[in-house]
Amino acid sequence: MSRKANFDVTGAWLEGDDPGDRKFIKIGDLLLENGETLPDITIAYQSWGTLNADKSNAILVNHAMTGWSDVPGWWPQMVGPGLPFDTDKYFVLCPNVIGGCQGSTGPASIAPDGKRYGSRFPIVTIRDMVNAEIAFSDALGIDKYLLAVGPSLGGMRSLEWAVQLPERVSAICTIGSSAVATGDQIGTFSVQIQAIKSDPHFNGGDYYEQERGPVDGMGIARRIAHLTYRTESEMDVRFGRQLQGDETGRYAVQSYLDHQANKLAKRFDANTYIALTEAMNSHDIGRERGGVVKALASVKVPVVVVSIDTDRLFVPRLQVEISELVPTAEPPIVISSEFGHDGFLVESEAMGAAIRHALQVAGTI
Repeated sequence: MSRKANFDVTGAWLEGDDPGDRKFIKIGDLLLENGETLPDITIAYQSWGTLNADKSNAILVNHAMTGWSDVPGWWPQMVGPGLPFDTDKYFVLCPNVIGGCQGSTGPASIAPDGKRYGSRFPIVTIRDMVNAEIAFSDALGIDKYLLAVGPSLGGMRSLEWAVQLPERVSAICTIGSSAVATGDQIGTFSVQIQAIKSDPHFNGGDYYEQERGPVDGMGIARRIAHLTYRTESEMDVRFGRQLQGDETGRYAVQSYLDHQANKLAKRFDANTYIALTEAMNSHDIGRERGGVVKALASVKVPVVVVSIDTDRLFVPRLQVEISELVPTAEPPIVISSEFGHDGFLVESEAMGAAIRHALQVAGTI
């Protein structure tokens, strides 16, 4: 399969597809936490603005699980002249994570033997993703970021930058995220993974040469996930018991969730969904560092923590924990939203104010 024309198999970006604004860079081999080596890695990324002469104005945006390198595509009203990530001042970078499916090396990529990785793609962790981002930064000649910032999965990676590489970030901003994956999150994420693996077309992860992949299983996973991204009150006020009013007899909320599943199928890959979800399950900032309390107490750079008051996936107490245990952190900036975890995408004005504050904390240029 050389083209992603068949969305019944995967929505991954594949070789031969239009790269759009993507740029690509090779970062070599990477030794993973599990002892395996991921060879000859490609990182797809996008950038906005201009890197200044002393390379002091770079911002690293760490995307969320189903995000990708096109920040304006998934985070509207954030990047551009006069916007929070002001491209008249800053050089904004966003790489697609390893394990991703939008140009960086992941399960849908071609392995050294000429076949797609599929089930052979190794387990990657948050720390592996950050180590790939370090190699990416080295390849671009960026020694230090003014700010590393991200929501959800991206917030996990931003926090890892602060703990592991304080000399390479002036500050970080973690949004709707946590220091460790909770039992509730792992339970919810594991059900989503099982939905994909139970799809009769999953074929153990080796489905790229089939006529159909596990898109139905991924659709179920997405429906479950989307309910955790939003709030009970929004679902009830917006849809209630209203019927869709078509021949299917569906409730309107079912139609809405179907739409979310279908949208994801056009740009995502089931193996990547599993890989990135498992990486989030692995998240523990205190692993082999003496525990969460000790790891967070070691942070030396300023940390800006953003919380969404209705988030039921990354509940606000998880952001309070970061702010209380990190000596350089302020109390969380709390964004009030009807939209739960997805509030970071929807509440542009409040989110923009939080980003501007984080940049002030990092040091204006």
